[in-house]
Amino acid sequence: MAAKSSKWAPFPHDAKAYAYAGDALKKAWPTLHAGDQEPYPDEKRAKALIAAAGKAAKGIDPADLAQRLQDAWRAFHRGDFQAAYEAGEALGPLGASVAVKAIGIHATYLVEDEAEQLKRFEQAAKLAEAAIKALPDEANSHYRHAFALGRYSQGLSIAKALKQGIAGKVRAALDATLEREPKHAEAHTALALYHAEIIDKIGAMIGGLTYGAKASEAESHIKTALKLTPDSPIAHVEYANVLLLLHGDKKEDAAASSFEKAGKLKPRDAMEALDAAHANAQIE
Repeated sequence: MAAKSSKWAPFPHDAKAYAYAGDALKKAWPTLHAGDQEPYPDEKRAKALIAAAGKAAKGIDPADLAQRLQDAWRAFHRGDFQAAYEAGEALGPLGASVAVKAIGIHATYLVEDEAEQLKRFEQAAKLAEAAIKALPDEANSHYRHAFALGRYSQGLSIAKALKQGIAGKVRAALDATLEREPKHAEAHTALALYHAEIIDKIGAMIGGLTYGAKASEAESHIKTALKLTPDSPIAHVEYANVLLLLHGDKKEDAAASSFEKAGKLKPRDAMEALDAAHANAQIE
C-alpha cells in the first residue's frame, strides 16, 4: 500500500497524557468517542462484528479481535497514526473504522504534499466502501466513507467535487450515518459543512435547488454538534468555518471567538491536540 511504504510524519506534540494503557481506555472511551459514537471494542462487541460481517470475518477469534482493536485505538489516541492505520487495515472491514480515522486525521494535519493527501483520502474511501459492504448496519461504516470523500473533495476543490457527483455520495453517507446514530456529532458537523460549502461555492439559490443545500440546515446541524460535544475542539473550529462560509466578514468576530474557544479547550487525545493547534493557527 502506498500509505504504508514509508515512515509517516510523527505526532508533533507531547503524547504522554494520551497513553490510555489497560483499563484507562475503557474508562475514557465515552469521552474520547462522544463525537463518533464508536462502540467500545470489548469481546461482546467483537462477537457482534464477526457475526455481522459473516464471510469477511471467517476464522477470527473474538478475544483476539477485541484486543487488536483496543490496541489500534490506543495507538490512534496517542498519535501513533501509522500503527493505528496498519493495525486496523490488517483486520479488513472489521478494523476499517480505526484505519480510516487514523489515515484521515494524519493526512489532514501531518501530510503537506497535496497529491499524497488526495491519495490517502482515496485509500481511506476504499476501506470505508469495503466496510459498508461487510457492515452496512454500522453507523461508522457510512460516516468514515463520508469523511474520506469529504476530505478528498475539499482537497480536489468543491467545484470539481460537485461536477464529479461526490457531493451526492457524501450526503447519502451522512444521512445513512444519522439514520443509524442520531447522536453522531461528527456527522452533524460534516452535514453542516456540506450545506455551507455548497452555498459558499455556487450560491444559496442554485445550491438549494440542485443539492438541497440550506443555510438553516447548516446552522441547525452545527448547533446540534456543539450541544452533543461542547468540549470538542473540532465542533468549535467547524462552527467558525460554517459562520465564515455562510456570512463571510460579517461574522468574522464570532468565528474568531469560536476558534479561540477551540484552542483553549483541553485536548483529550492526539486528534484533539491537532484540532486545537489548528484552531490557534487560525487566530494568529
